[in-house]
Amino acid sequence: MRLKLSLICVISLLYAGCGNNPEQSTGKNQQNMQEEAFDWQGHRGARGLMPENTVPAFLLALEFPQLTTLELDLAVSRDNQLIVSHEPWLSHEICSWPDGRPVEASEETELLIHQLTAEELRAYDCGSRGNTRFPGQKTMRTHKPLLSEIVSAAEQRAAEMNRTLPKYNIEIKSRPEWDGTRSPEPDTFARLVLEEVERLGIKDRTCIQSFDVRALEAVHAQDPEMVTAYLVEELDSLEDNLARLSFTPTIYSPYYMLVTGNMVRQIHERGMQIIPWTVNDTENMRSLQQLGVDGIITDYPDRIPVGEE
Repeated sequence: MRLKLSLICVISLLYAGCGNNPEQSTGKNQQNMQEEAFDWQGHRGARGLMPENTVPAFLLALEFPQLTTLELDLAVSRDNQLIVSHEPWLSHEICSWPDGRPVEASEETELLIHQLTAEELRAYDCGSRGNTRFPGQKTMRTHKPLLSEIVSAAEQRAAEMNRTLPKYNIEIKSRPEWDGTRSPEPDTFARLVLEEVERLGIKDRTCIQSFDVRALEAVHAQDPEMVTAYLVEELDSLEDNLARLSFTPTIYSPYYMLVTGNMVRQIHERGMQIIPWTVNDTENMRSLQQLGVDGIITDYPDRIPVGEE
């Protein structure tokens, strides 16, 4: 997820006003999601411990019994396959060419996921180099997988563990300037995701999230019952952010430093859940729980407060 430098500002006085009341979706899936218990989500699987958005990261996340949801990002390959990746390119920070040579920053523009096939992408290694921001991350050779690979592996592992099947929080990675080159246009992207979620049989356990309101609008137009989460990093008010949408999403998902007790109250009054990102400190997790948030997204499922829900 993205983070603007301005988010380090003091923000305790934000979100004091009440806004308009956009159309509230009341589908069965949305009601089910809202009624469930506290939702601990593994960000990109378990990014602090394993290479992000890879099969090993999601399988490790399932080892933590309190974790209920696997959070992941999607890009689209040239052959319209859904690829699990935070960036719609092969990042110079973590990826290597098939011959093992690290990808350089200047080479990213020729390694756009939307310009490569799923088969071509499998040859690139995005785990052996590790991530300098996560020094405890285990390194291993691994590729950017298909969404179907993640779901198949996770469902099988959960069954083997006699564990409750996980939920999925799937982010559509799109921006207006990426349309047609780094990602499909939002309507097409939304259709591909909705069709695959239905095909995989996980719709009732899936939320589709995005920073891009165009993607959320496309999802809602094509399937009004689909659970949606509006990712937020702006310092604008709750009213201003929600005014960008024609409907009320199931979940409001802000950067965690933006969260205040007043925000939590207002979100609940509007019938939404609030699930902040990305919280990697145990004390911050506890503080947010005390404010009444409905879930937390974290890179470190091993830092979830033990014995707390």
